Amino acid sequence: MIICENLLFSHGAEQQNYNSGEYIFEEESTPKYYLQIKTGTVKISSFLEDGKEFIHGIPFDGHCLAETYLFHDKKYAVNAIAVTYCEIIKLEKNKLIELLLRKPQLIFSMYSYTADRMRYKHITAAPFSFQDPVTKLNLILNHVKTHFGFNDQFSFHIPYTRQQLASLTGMRIETVIRAIKKMEKQNMLKIDGTKIFV
Repeated sequence: MIICENLLFSHGAEQQNYNSGEYIFEEESTPKYYLQIKTGTVKISSFLEDGKEFIHGIPFDGHCLAETYLFHDKKYAVNAIAVTYCEIIKLEKNKLIELLLRKPQLIFSMYSYTADRMRYKHITAAPFSFQDPVTKLNLILNHVKTHFGFNDQFSFHIPYTRQQLASLTGMRIETVIRAIKKMEKQNMLKIDGTKIFV
């Protein structure tokens, strides 16, 4: 977790629960809270003009949501939508600022998290320059595996559905399914039922 839950609650945070499919915040709304996931999975996404959803990230337990928006006066450029049932810790923006001023070491924790997320963005953005779906998926899947500290072949269960992989890569789900089957034939990943292992 980015900030200790007890510390957040002792400074006035509250917990709010969301069911799958509910918006935690919407694009063009004003950031008012520091949001940290206690339990559950959230997707950070945008909807394109044709109605297609593009997923920027899928944070889960312990991650915070769009915390950088609290440091300027602009509105959210993305949506946060619960993928599963979620328990979200919410701390008002002004109370977060007070907490950071009292405990400046927390700024380094937040900045380290943001830096790690930016590194992920830079690595996963690279595949968009490739036309080959296998190359795109391979780069993203292996980055996620490395991020979680797994090295051995087929030791990591990818926590994304095929639809989520399509939304993360900007590809059609049919393209993702074909690429995954091709990757399995090339021994780049292993499929066990609906689960993907890299």
